[in-house]
Amino acid sequence: MSQIIDLQSFADGAVAERFNQELLKVLGNIADPNTDAKKARKLTITVTLKADEQRDIAQVSIEAKTTLAAAKPVETKIVMDYDGNGQVTGAELKSGVKGQMFVDDNGEILDDVGNKIVSFK
Repeated sequence: MSQIIDLQSFADGAVAERFNQELLKVLGNIADPNTDAKKARKLTITVTLKADEQRDIAQVSIEAKTTLAAAKPVETKIVMDYDGNGQVTGAELKSGVKGQMFVDDNGEILDDVGNKIVSFK
């Protein structure tokens, strides 16, 4: 079968250009460490043709779009308690275990939600 349209030059090269633009988005999404590497990505080129009444000319619309992998969810834990007025309050659990102290990157001793306890300086 002979080729009737060269996709490299179709619409003055816009089809190939759009494909490459969307491909760069897909490759960027694959390279993003915040996305799931194993999720499939899609690049779709839709060519829509609408003929005139004489059916001798078709208006062609070309659309390129991608379906990318979403960013991975970020998870943390919140320690819940009550304040002095009996209202529920919360703070992010930083130590990993409720009530456990930890040493931060600067050598400071912090409580389970990151409040400074002791300084050796």
